[in-house]
Amino acid sequence: MDLLWSRNDPATVRSVHEELSATRQIAYTTAMSTMDNLFRKGWLQREKVGLAYHYRPTLSREEHSANLMRTVFRSGGDSALILNFFFDQIDDNESAELRKVIDRLASGESS
Repeated sequence: MDLLWSRNDPATVRSVHEELSATRQIAYTTAMSTMDNLFRKGWLQREKVGLAYHYRPTLSREEHSANLMRTVFRSGGDSALILNFFFDQIDDNESAELRKVIDRLASGESS
């Protein structure tokens, strides 16, 4: 998904396989079945162009991250404990960015 999120244009299985092969050994069929599975699960959309499918993410990285956070908070756990654990994991720069967002939301501004 990182590879697809980093692109501005749709990707074919071949282009993804070639990019992945530059850093690790991976079979073409593994890339193909993984992308097909991601399509069937709704993570990717695809369009047939000529003989090949062109894939793109259905959600941006940020939208996906927001959905994950929403799932965590709806899981029934203690929200305060979840937030405390999260805050323990972020660095000072991330903390400053988070404070800006919270301040903006508290003042009634939207994104």
